[in-house]
This record gives sequence, C-alpha cells and structure tokens, in this order.
Amino acid sequence: MAVRMNAARRNQASVIGRRSRTAGAIWENIIEVSCEYYRRKGLANIEKTPEAMKPIGPKDRKGHFMVCYTKMAQPDYKGTLKGGRSIVFEAKCTEADRMNRDVISSEQEKQLDLHERLGAACYVMVSFNFTHFFKIPWAVFRDMKQHYGRKYITPADAQEYKVPFIGGVLHFLGTEGI
Repeated sequence: MAVRMNAARRNQASVIGRRSRTAGAIWENIIEVSCEYYRRKGLANIEKTPEAMKPIGPKDRKGHFMVCYTKMAQPDYKGTLKGGRSIVFEAKCTEADRMNRDVISSEQEKQLDLHERLGAACYVMVSFNFTHFFKIPWAVFRDMKQHYGRKYITPADAQEYKVPFIGGVLHFLGTEGI
C-alpha cells in the first residue's frame, strides 16, 4: 500500500510540475509578444535573460545533451527603455490567490537590488490565473511585509499596479513607454 501511495504522490508531483512549467512558458510567451510590440514601436528593447549553462558530455544520436547551470538564476528580463533607462524584471505566475515573497531567489533579489541602486526600473511582473496582471515595483514586492503586513500579495492588494492586457499585448509600459 505504501508503495502505491508513494507512486501516486510522485505522479501527482510530476503533473503539478508539468502544469507549472507549461503555465510559465505561456506567461513568458505573453511577455515576449509584448516586448516585441514595444520593440516595433521603438519604445524599448527588452529581452529574456538566457540561463547560464554549459553542456556536460557529447550529444546523443537525437542531438540532445545534458547541461548544468553555471550560475544562479538572474532576473528573467533585461533591457533598455527609449531615453536610455534600463529595465529589469522577474516574471512570476500563479494559479493561487496569492503570490508569496519567497518566489524570488536570493540571487534574483541581489541582482534586482543592484540594478535598482544603479537607477534601473525594476519590477516583478505577476500573473494571477492569466486573468489579472500586475507590474509591481521591486521595492514594493521586496518589502511587502512592511506594505501589506504579510509576506504575500493578492490581486486586491496590487490593484494600483494592474496592467491591461489588450489585443494580445500586455501593456506593462503603457502606450508611451514607462
């Protein structure tokens, strides 16, 4: 019985993990389309930060190979706004009714803090169920305990940072830039 229970838990964890990865890919696609919109309008050039990794071992017959990460995760997106200001943000999505503060890794936090000190516009882009979208300033997200009295944020808390999603584009910079 215990073996079946463990197998069921592993299967459930696998399904949840697959679902989370799929949701993350959809969220990144929405952001990519929006970044392309701003690039075409000449308002910003924002790109996904590539994961730092190196191959370990040769390719197999299908062209696949194993990799290892060479450094901790960076914020998801970096770029330049029209006028020269940098923008750096992390993108997070959830199907829950809250976003916990601890979804940001310590390395991402260090990087966001560094970019913010240097004058970059720093945010956490948050999607709740792909129905509510927010561009939360990094300082607010980082210090949510002081702002909201707890280490999570809800859509109701973040209304002032709401971002419209119109015509397949997430208007996180507005129509005229940040």
